[in-house]
Amino acid sequence: MNSNTSKDRDNEYNLAMKNLFHGEIMERASAAKVIGRFKDGRATNLLARALRLEKDPIVINRIIEAMGEIKNAKATLRIVELLKEELEKPEDEQDKTRLFLIVESLMKIGDKRALEHLGILLSSCDSDIRKLTESAYECIDPNWKVNLAKSNKI
Repeated sequence: MNSNTSKDRDNEYNLAMKNLFHGEIMERASAAKVIGRFKDGRATNLLARALRLEKDPIVINRIIEAMGEIKNAKATLRIVELLKEELEKPEDEQDKTRLFLIVESLMKIGDKRALEHLGILLSSCDSDIRKLTESAYECIDPNWKVNLAKSNKI
């Protein structure tokens, strides 16, 4: 019985991976969500590759969420790249939903390398993004305010 369950999981995972790269838009979005639920760190590189190829904003957002669910630090820099792309746009053209998903995913991953890139959001005009970013800092580095003060004195 157990090997059958394992086989079913493998089949579901493999189908999700196939759909992530070859499905229609909603299949790709759904596949990213399924892959995130598996919480398998091995999926991180494939999700990063899919993210580079993907053009649809909904699918991109689902992949960001999946990376946060998996919590593999290898995803940090790829998500940070998306953050930088979003922040290059004028603030009124930035995708607030994507910014929230990016901050939430980076918070779940908990990689301190994200902190320097999240810093710009601490002064966002959007108070919700500012608050979420502060929460991310608290989560990733509970001593962030002290560490930030120290680094500013250097």
